[in-house]
Amino acid sequence: MNRKIIASVLFAFFGYQALAVPPVWAAEQINVAGTTQHPVAAAVGVPPTKTTGGCPTHLDHAFRKLHSRETVNVCADYTGRPLLIINTASHCGFTPQFKGLEALHQKYTDKGLVVLGFSSNDFRQEAANEAKAAKVCYINYGVTFTMLAPISVTGETAHPLFKELARQSKAPSWNFNKYLVAPSGEVIRHFGSTTTPESPILIQSIEGVL
Repeated sequence: MNRKIIASVLFAFFGYQALAVPPVWAAEQINVAGTTQHPVAAAVGVPPTKTTGGCPTHLDHAFRKLHSRETVNVCADYTGRPLLIINTASHCGFTPQFKGLEALHQKYTDKGLVVLGFSSNDFRQEAANEAKAAKVCYINYGVTFTMLAPISVTGETAHPLFKELARQSKAPSWNFNKYLVAPSGEVIRHFGSTTTPESPILIQSIEGVL
């Protein structure tokens, strides 16, 4: 038989076999043992999130509430719910966004969304003490969503939560960056300070994950 004909037959046979193999890799990048990954994160090549007992390790921390002795653990208290995580400050030009964030909380909490504000003085615009920061949030803007005591959100001293958010997307460049996070711990989308809580793209993203 002509060599060209033999080569064509072999190529056709093995090419068909390759196409017939199930795309196992596609499933593995979403569901690797000990890891989870949101399809959006997988699509852009972000390595899977590490988990412990089914909980993303960066969410499995006790956070003290702002001006309180109470603590919350995101894994224990908000398991299975999408999160909107914001780094906040009470003396910033974007501080009035608290009002819009509270509106999002009121509108979507019954549908599963958890709004979490993380006070931070990384940009030197947080109040001198927690009592003053709490007054701005709770009294001036009527915040009822969960606000956490000050932590670092940038650089080497950043809390592991924000280090992981930065790894998956980008670190906060200023106050009031917003991270929409899937229940799996994967960042669905990051929004900068200038994206307001009323922004259609933010609202559309939230409704898309609920």
